[in-house]
Amino acid sequence: MAITDWPEDQRPRERLIRQGAAALSDAELLAVFLRVGVTGKSAVDLAREMLQCFGSLDALFGAGLKDFSRINGLGPAKYAQLQAVMELAKRALGEELKDGALLNSTQAVGQYLRLLFKNKAHESFVVMFVDIRNRLIAVEELFRGTLSQASVYPREVVKAALGHNAASVILAHNHPSGDPEPSQADLVLTRALKDALALVDVRVLDHFVVAGTRTHSFAEHGQI
Repeated sequence: MAITDWPEDQRPRERLIRQGAAALSDAELLAVFLRVGVTGKSAVDLAREMLQCFGSLDALFGAGLKDFSRINGLGPAKYAQLQAVMELAKRALGEELKDGALLNSTQAVGQYLRLLFKNKAHESFVVMFVDIRNRLIAVEELFRGTLSQASVYPREVVKAALGHNAASVILAHNHPSGDPEPSQADLVLTRALKDALALVDVRVLDHFVVAGTRTHSFAEHGQI
């Protein structure tokens, strides 16, 4: 049965408008995004098939075009729309961080970084530059590849921090392996960067390791 044939108070779009997005299930939210289903399946049925196929929203959002298009009714147009929604969400959260209020929230920074690192198959080292009022100035990927103290150069991080006139920084890198637990090399690198930045009076507020949907905050674990 098409969603247009459902009672109005049960239709996902109408419920979203009346009750808010939080009242809808994952499948219902996806159905609003899809707008229409395919022959024999409503948008909600198609959304449920998507979730069953990929196992989770995160896996769905991280899927490549080839895997995404294996489901009947999905293709390049829907894939492009979904990637655009993800990019808009990342940019919106980045704008909120720039007002300074959310930089005091480990959860908010972690959420932003999960979006930033999504779909990156290579290791990437990112620095968030923060001003004296705790407002985000900029975010830059400074290094990529296999990360170690030998491949992440403290002088380049210091140079970038001075270039942005940053008072402090938040360091972050990803573990494509899926395990957010920092290695001994990560701990050594963090100490080296903290010592180098201290020489120019720039504080390291935190270092995040991101692995899929999980993050590890050095500050929360007393490792800064």
